[in-house]
Amino acid sequence: MSSDFTSNLFKLLEETFEQPQGIYLDKNTALFQTLETVSAQEASIPVGGKCASLAAQVAHVTFFIEAFERFAIHQDSSPVDWGEVWRTVEKVTPEEWDSLKDKLKQTYQRVSKLFHENNLWNEDTIGGALSIVVHTAYHLGEIRQTLCVLKR
Repeated sequence: MSSDFTSNLFKLLEETFEQPQGIYLDKNTALFQTLETVSAQEASIPVGGKCASLAAQVAHVTFFIEAFERFAIHQDSSPVDWGEVWRTVEKVTPEEWDSLKDKLKQTYQRVSKLFHENNLWNEDTIGGALSIVVHTAYHLGEIRQTLCVLKR
């Protein structure tokens, strides 16, 4: 059962972040593939009056994964300010945009390695892994819908 879970988890992580397998995304629509089509200028545009920019979406996904990583590695369950990213990230320069995308990729690679090396799947690690897939897929949808408006 554990190998069935991890096999499916790894496929979902790859589908969501790296390369669609045909599970639920179309070709070339994974998160990293999508972000490569976005300029810093586009990433800086909030869509609507109270909506976040794409840069904030990316920073938020990174923040979410890092929060899980701190919990999984250091058992750090201290309160997290989930609103910080939404309040502090908006407009980005091309360098800042590249840095945000790189940070997300590095964070994903670390947690993916953590999952691949994990031999003890329990309530916390299963829940954390699933939350990363589901939460990121949600924000990928938000990003892709925003791009429909930005790239008319």
